[in-house]
Amino acid sequence: MVSVSSFLALDQGTTSSRALIFDRFGKVLGSAQKEFEQHFPQPGWVEHDATEIWATQIKVAQDAIHNSGLELNEISAIGIANQRETTVVWDRLSGEPVCPAIVWQDRRTSNRCEDLRNPKFEAMVRSKTGLTLDPYFCATKIEWILDHISGARSRAENGDLLFGTVDSWLLWKLTKGRVHATDTTNASRTLLWNLGEEKWDDELLKTFGIPSCMMPEVRPSSHLFGHSEASVFGMPIPIGGIAGDQQSALFGQGCTQPGLAKNTYGTGCFALMHIGSKPKQSLSRLLTTAACSNQGEKAYAFEGSVFCGGSAVQWLRDGLGIIKCAADVESLAATVDDTAGVYLVPAFTGLGAPHWDAYARGAILGITRGTKQAHIARATLEGIAFQVAEVLESMEKDTGQAIQQLRVDGGASDNNLLMQMQADLLQTPVVRSNMTEATAFGAAFLAGMTSGVWQETSEIDEIYQVDRIFEPQGSPQVISERRERWSEAVGRTLQWEK
Repeated sequence: MVSVSSFLALDQGTTSSRALIFDRFGKVLGSAQKEFEQHFPQPGWVEHDATEIWATQIKVAQDAIHNSGLELNEISAIGIANQRETTVVWDRLSGEPVCPAIVWQDRRTSNRCEDLRNPKFEAMVRSKTGLTLDPYFCATKIEWILDHISGARSRAENGDLLFGTVDSWLLWKLTKGRVHATDTTNASRTLLWNLGEEKWDDELLKTFGIPSCMMPEVRPSSHLFGHSEASVFGMPIPIGGIAGDQQSALFGQGCTQPGLAKNTYGTGCFALMHIGSKPKQSLSRLLTTAACSNQGEKAYAFEGSVFCGGSAVQWLRDGLGIIKCAADVESLAATVDDTAGVYLVPAFTGLGAPHWDAYARGAILGITRGTKQAHIARATLEGIAFQVAEVLESMEKDTGQAIQQLRVDGGASDNNLLMQMQADLLQTPVVRSNMTEATAFGAAFLAGMTSGVWQETSEIDEIYQVDRIFEPQGSPQVISERRERWSEAVGRTLQWEK
């Protein structure tokens, strides 16, 4: 018998829209997924069609409901987890985007960030937002749209244009334009949200020339945001949770106490460590970001963003053509015992934490006549793991606390070879739960808390179950030497395009 306490999670990612339905025990009752087109109009530019995002997301949601066999009245609430920083600007009346969505990976505003860069301004930005000045975030993306789309600035100043990250866009569409809102986790990724004062920052809005009337209302992650319009699914459904995908995964992994850390292996890799109820500044160029919160609560995390994770494997498939599907990378890489000295730095769209170099570019070093496809495949997996290890080492330095285990999720966490590489490089156990859909489950749990099905965040621990623990292997000395060699390889890629 199916529990009537079921939750529809909309997991809107960088390359696909997904929907999953969970029962109160974390079991997936139905799911659907659909990829959408990636647009690369110029080098360093990455765009999405926001209308296609909405169309694919609503289609997979309807398919997931159908696949679950549930009646609509058995779905208690909707939770939304979304790709963050991707910037959508649309007309308040027509509901049409004024231009393609500018994706978080996009680097077109690198020069603008360089123009703004000076120690005083960067210190102000970090103290207010917890972020670093980088084209990764929304502020310079919004500014670019207002400056480059004909008539956009005057329309924005007249109150005719709205800005939102993808969650706001979906919420606005679900409610047929009745609700323009976001949650604290997404707001904290814009470079415009004052973490300490919990409001849109007037000084930063003025710096980037962004009218405050464009900005969504900001609410806690677990909150009744509104109801979907009856025409969307056939009856209104409460929308009870919203979180940026990485904070949703941190929450879904049960990392709700200081010191607990997770890494999500998706298009990029995103490591987060819960740091408590007060924001702190990182000394290692990590980000401070809002973590999922309930009404009246505050939570924060350190985050290190690796821009190219699973997208590096996609490049092996689509760019080099040495694998037919992403899953093939594990078997190909396993045909060799090591990389034969090859290092691949997947800085295809620059480097994130702890380097924050928008001008870095990818490189393969150590190639010889004996280098085979398998060595490149293995070096690609190692390149992902090396980057994550750099971020986690920075977290340990900033907190003075050793990470006792790393909880992992995301599609590439199914890759046993990659997970073993990660454990070896960290010399720390890597724990993979049987809940590989932690991002979507986090959104579902937030909605469930709003609905009253769950009362405490600790109830996640009752659902969390370990699938496999990867214990570190190999000589610590050899690992240390290889990490030093990796650092040398990264150094060759820095400032390449400048």
